[in-house]
Amino acid sequence: MNKLKILNDPIYGFITIPNSLIFDLIQHKYFQRLRRITQMGMSYLVYPGAHHTRFHHAIGCVYLMQRTVNVLRFKGVAISNEEETGLYAAILLHDIGHGPFSHAMEHSIVETVSHEQISLLFMERLNEEFNGSLTLAIKIFKGEYPRKFMCQLISGQFDMDRADYLKRDSFYTGVAEGNVNSERLITMLHVVNDELVVEEKGIYSVEKFLIARRFMYWQVYLHKTALAAEQLLIRVLQRAKELHNNHHTLEASKPLLYFLENKISIDDFNEKTLAIFSQLDDFDIISAMKHWQFDSDFVLSHLCEMIINRNLLTIKLKNKPVKEKDLQKHLDKLVSKYGITESEAAYFVFKGSISNQAYQNNHKGINILHKSGKVQDIVKVSDQLNLKALSKPVTKYYICYPKEVIAN
Repeated sequence: MNKLKILNDPIYGFITIPNSLIFDLIQHKYFQRLRRITQMGMSYLVYPGAHHTRFHHAIGCVYLMQRTVNVLRFKGVAISNEEETGLYAAILLHDIGHGPFSHAMEHSIVETVSHEQISLLFMERLNEEFNGSLTLAIKIFKGEYPRKFMCQLISGQFDMDRADYLKRDSFYTGVAEGNVNSERLITMLHVVNDELVVEEKGIYSVEKFLIARRFMYWQVYLHKTALAAEQLLIRVLQRAKELHNNHHTLEASKPLLYFLENKISIDDFNEKTLAIFSQLDDFDIISAMKHWQFDSDFVLSHLCEMIINRNLLTIKLKNKPVKEKDLQKHLDKLVSKYGITESEAAYFVFKGSISNQAYQNNHKGINILHKSGKVQDIVKVSDQLNLKALSKPVTKYYICYPKEVIAN
């Protein structure tokens, strides 16, 4: 059977699957599930084109990793065939642990477990199935492999994950500011003392990459309407879990009911739990919300209706923390208008904060290789004054509350 298949990608054109292990991993049901996980969560409620999936993204990352391996080998960096396959497998599976709508699950029904932890559990399970073929990939994924640049290609300030998602998300949202030239940046990569560096002539490409990342965060990933929608989804799942614990019967798929019924921590993620998690995707949540919008519970039904019909909460962004009295004012209004308790009203009225740091100039920073052989952090080299500003975290505060009428 020919396993060197070619896929047609709207971003990079034709992508060739590099070897039979990667083909078999892509064919596996755990990975095929990523076709049913939206890459950008609820952002399609703001950007109608943002329906691309984690499957799309992971394949794109493998393509960029292939380009990177070729570039580094051409420059004399030794990468064995085993290391090459390890890099491909690690980047292919780096997001395999994402739950429905990407991040909402982490803050609701499996609140103590991150997608990175679940990704690792999936990789370890697949490693058993593939007779230890992923041992090296797991080491690289965990950042434990001694050749540091390989770990940086999976998780760093310029890794294949970021190189793909900025370009891909920019394409599908139509937000041109995020369209980075990932492939030019890759041609500028090199390795010094087993650490990743960018050649001096790539400085302006790095600057563009960091500025594009800042634009995409504030304009897309942290867009206030998408943020309000994601917060609603988190609260839908939290309310459903609360009702289920109080013996309120809810209609949902078996995998979703399992996570509503059980308090799941990382220690509970045994083989059975992982198998059930692997059956959970966006369709379970959408299907459940379509039922729940007609539920007898005021909170659950209205939260679901808001998402299904895009009748979202009002959200206000501020530079200073929201005052308690402003929050209380909206809570009191809701309690008196609908005769609900304050704890029920708190599902519709809440505050929070969001922050973004476009560049972290720590041990995982982007280093520039001068022609003299000197290596320096991009912030020290760049004549872009705002790169220093980009390395400082920016925090914004928000308050959400319903429009005048919740629903008919």
